[in-house]
This record gives sequence, structure tokens and C-alpha cells, in this order.
Amino acid sequence: MDLSYTDEENAFREEVRAFLDEKLPKEMAAKVREGGDLTKEDMDQWHTILNDQGWLAQNWPKEFGGAEWNAVQRHIWEVEAAAAHAPRIVPFGLGMLAPVLQKFGSKEQQDYWLPRILTGEDWWCQGYSEPGAGSDLASLKTSAIKNDAGTHYIVNGQKTWTTLGQHANMIFCLVRTDKDAKQQEGISFLLIDMDTPGVEVRPIILLDGTHEVNEVWFTDVEVPVENLVGEENKGWTYAKYLLTHERTNIAGVGSSKAGLTAVKRIARAELSGGRPLIENPHFAARVAQVEMDLMAMSTSALRIISKAAAGGAPGLEASMLKVKGSIIRQEINDLARRAAGTYAMPFASEAIEGSNAALPDPLAAGPVAAQYFNNRKLSIFGGSNEIQRGIIAKVTMSGGA
Repeated sequence: MDLSYTDEENAFREEVRAFLDEKLPKEMAAKVREGGDLTKEDMDQWHTILNDQGWLAQNWPKEFGGAEWNAVQRHIWEVEAAAAHAPRIVPFGLGMLAPVLQKFGSKEQQDYWLPRILTGEDWWCQGYSEPGAGSDLASLKTSAIKNDAGTHYIVNGQKTWTTLGQHANMIFCLVRTDKDAKQQEGISFLLIDMDTPGVEVRPIILLDGTHEVNEVWFTDVEVPVENLVGEENKGWTYAKYLLTHERTNIAGVGSSKAGLTAVKRIARAELSGGRPLIENPHFAARVAQVEMDLMAMSTSALRIISKAAAGGAPGLEASMLKVKGSIIRQEINDLARRAAGTYAMPFASEAIEGSNAALPDPLAAGPVAAQYFNNRKLSIFGGSNEIQRGIIAKVTMSGGA
């Protein structure tokens, strides 16, 4: 494939840069750059700014109100937005549920739920993992049984690691609707209003003191049968489709490029008359290796996303991107932490609010420790790297693509 941007693509990149320069609130970009916690109001504001521009639903078809950007346009956006320190677009409704509804949902579900995702009227979270069903997701036990009238499912069970569930009013869930069927064959895909009686959200506080994830409990929760997506007991098919989109996004090419730029900036600094760390041959070799890996993955991501746009969700390729992308991002996080040295020491979150202004940090390296520790999760969520390697090996050994 041609790795050079066309004139039209270069013009689009300039349009993106101009938009980010004009519309991205400076205080919001500073908060992202300094590792501050984004509030729900921050995320809602950015959501609205993008929606007003028509750039929120970047991969949606135009028939559903999307921008219908091609793979190169989405790649350009990811890279430029990360470089400008824009908040990430919260993916659960836009990038995970929406593709499932567009492919498997009824016309009524598409007409009702998709516009509400665009306007921000609904904030979605994901109900997949359970205490005993994380990487082995097919062993989930949250049950959904129809009432005698056949009008509602009665849901009981527990979900965990529910990211930003404290902000959500809706959750899409995998639930077991046939306990006697084989694991993957008895699962359904259900949309649940979190304001329904019997839904309880309990915070999980992380080691750094932040509240990012949650437990969600369901006790005799009544869900209208109209909230079933697709066919009953076919939810595993829809879940796999969703996970391929999630795994492709986890590759994080834009975030990795921005992170690598920060590593080089920090490593070139001269402190106390010492030589810049980038002049250390061992460190420089690690930087060069991760840069080459990132360039290769960026090319692969463009190829895979282009293929997906032409013929549906990627399969094996998504697993490959997920594994390689998480390894690269973790390596960049480690290099940044090492380059920052004592400036990467973790402090109580209350002490580093606006860390670069509050601490004597000539490297502006305040967030690197938090990023290092938080991104250890990349090896696990979206399907652990061990599981993805098993998928790759199985397909390869069977002679698949």
C-alpha cells in the first residue's frame, strides 16, 4: 500500500489540526497533558463539540448520522488528536454498541438508540466481565429469565471492571438465557436501563486512588424483551463482533505516537549538567526498537482497518493488533518512567492536582508514573494477550489467514 498521504489526505490533516487548535479547550488539553482526571462534564463537553462538527461518529455510515471516514482519515484523526492532547472519545456507545446495533439490531432499535448516542442523552457502559468470567468470558453466569407473561427478562448477577459505569445510565450486557446450552450457545445481548430498580453500582477504587471502574449488581431487574438485540442465545456472535472493534482500537497508534514523542523530549533533557539519557546507547536502542515496532504496527493497522471497512470486522488481525499494540504502549510507558527518573515518582493524587505547576518538574513528566501503572491493564482487557496468542496460534495451525 502507498504510505504517502494524498493531496486530499494532507488537506484533511490540516483541517483536523485547525479544528483542534480552534475548538479543543486549552484547559482541557492541559488537563490531559498533565495527567489530570477528566470529569464527566469534560467528556460531555468534548462529545458535544465533536458532534456539532459532525465528527463524533467517525466510523458510522452516513445513513446513521455518521461521518463515514475512511481508514486513513480515522488514522489521521487519532494521531493528530493524541498529539494535541485531546480527550479520548468515550468508546462504549459510539465504538462498541453502535456497530452491533447497526449490523444486528432491529430498525426500531437503530432509530431509537443511535440518535441518543450522538446527542449524549444516553451514556453507555459495558457489562461483560464477571468475577469468574474475565478472559474466559463464555463462562459468565449473570442470568436473564423471561417472566410468565413473556414481556420482560428478570436479570440477576454481577458484572465487574465496568469502566466509567458511575456515569452511565445504560449498560449493554451479556447474559445467560439458556443455562442448559453449551457455554457460547446460551448467551444473549441485552440493553439495560441502569435506573431500573435492582441495579446497584459499587465503586472499585484503584491503587492510585482514582475511581475508574465499578461492580454492577443486578437483583431481579426487569428488562423489556424489546431490549434484546438480535436473536435470543445468539449473543456470543454479537459479542465477538464487538470485541474485534474493541481490540482494534486498543492498538492505540495515536496514543503511542504521542507517548513516544514525550519519551524523546524527556530523554533529551539535560539536568544538573549531566548528559541527556538519549545519548545512552542502551536506552537509545530501546527507543529505536519501539519506534520501528510502532511504524510497522501503524502500517498494519491501516491495512487491517481498510480491510474491515471493505468487508466487515477483522478477526485474527484484531487479535494481532491487540497484542502488539498493548506491548508497544507498555514499553513506551516504561521508557518514559525511566527517562523521568525521580520526577516519575508516584505521589498522592491530592498532591499532584495540576502536577506540572505544583511540583518542581522541569521535564513536565508528572503523568508518566500513573500512565505506567494504569496501562498494565492493557495486557488483560479486551481479551488477555495470552488468549489472543491462542487465537492466533489456532488459526495459523489450521491454515487460516
